[in-house]
Amino acid sequence: MSAQAQMRAMLDQLMGTSRDGDTTRQRIKFSDDRVCKSHLLNCCPHDVLSGTRMDLGECLKVHDLALRADYEIASKEQDFFFELDAMDHLQSFIADCDRRTEVSKKRLAETQEEISAEVAAKAERVHELNEEIGKLLAKVEQLGAEGNVEESQKVMDEVEKARAKKREAEEVYRNSMPASSFQQQKLRVCEVCSAYLGLHDNDRRLADHFGGKLHLGFIEIREKLEELKRVVAEKQEKRNQERLKRREEREREEREKLRRSRSHSKNPKRSRSREHRRHRSRSMSRERKRRTRSKSREKRHRHRSRSSSRSRSRSHQRSRHSSRDRSRERSKRRSSKERFRDQDLASRDRDRSSRDRSPRDRDRKDKKRSYESANGRSEDRRSSEEREAGEI
Repeated sequence: MSAQAQMRAMLDQLMGTSRDGDTTRQRIKFSDDRVCKSHLLNCCPHDVLSGTRMDLGECLKVHDLALRADYEIASKEQDFFFELDAMDHLQSFIADCDRRTEVSKKRLAETQEEISAEVAAKAERVHELNEEIGKLLAKVEQLGAEGNVEESQKVMDEVEKARAKKREAEEVYRNSMPASSFQQQKLRVCEVCSAYLGLHDNDRRLADHFGGKLHLGFIEIREKLEELKRVVAEKQEKRNQERLKRREEREREEREKLRRSRSHSKNPKRSRSREHRRHRSRSMSRERKRRTRSKSREKRHRHRSRSSSRSRSRSHQRSRHSSRDRSRERSKRRSSKERFRDQDLASRDRDRSSRDRSPRDRDRKDKKRSYESANGRSEDRRSSEEREAGEI
């Protein structure tokens, strides 16, 4: 792998697909079904076991460090629940490995000589000590590579103790069976990676196995599977609780609606009175608003109304003076009429008294009456003309 490719991989892992200057990558989102979800969670067996005796080759799905960086950034704000897909993938892989381990055990049981349960237990003790020594030696090598000399020295002391226990267990196992059978190589299948282990393997062979990439890779995969199971169980429990909570809320709302509908049907008068009170309060508030508006309008037009009222009072006084003049004119007309009426009555009385007098007097009286009537008519005409002029 060239230095340029390493630099590109580091940039992808840190910045994702959105980094500048990258035009060769196929644009695909991490949520696509073609992307390996186990790779996004850094637990794909194709990556973990690459370069070992059980190398699986390239994965059928897309592996891209930039997409992993995109997923890590987006998962901080939203839960995509990719753990379930990764868990199914790892479960199927570990199931195949366990199946191979059982097949290897059956094959060993068929090829090797049968021994008693007591001898088998002693041999199992030797195998356990071998595993312990191998793991401790692998740890010593790791601490030495890191430069932690003190810790590596402490682990070496534990290795020496385990070696002493192993020698005692081998002595017990040798004494429990014939020398010919003891010299035969006894094999055992590793429960983690399904590899074969010998009963008489030396420390170097055990350290290479338990500190090797294959065994550590299987340990990593199994630990990751247990972690995914725990995370998926917690998320499923959380989802179930949220779903149950939403269901309870819906049921509570339905019960509340049902209770309200029943109370409304039982007490229609109460509901009507409530509606009436609400309507009344609304109308009162509207009336108050109207009053405030009318008051403001009155304040605005008060000055204008004062000037108009003054002009009206003046016109009213003028009209009162004119009405007084008219009433005086009418009273004059009435008095003239009454005077003419009295004169007419007096003339009638005179006529009655003069009926018994001489015909000569009668002629004089008739002439005088005709003359007075003519003068009265002219006066009546004059009074009517004056009356019409006064009205005009």
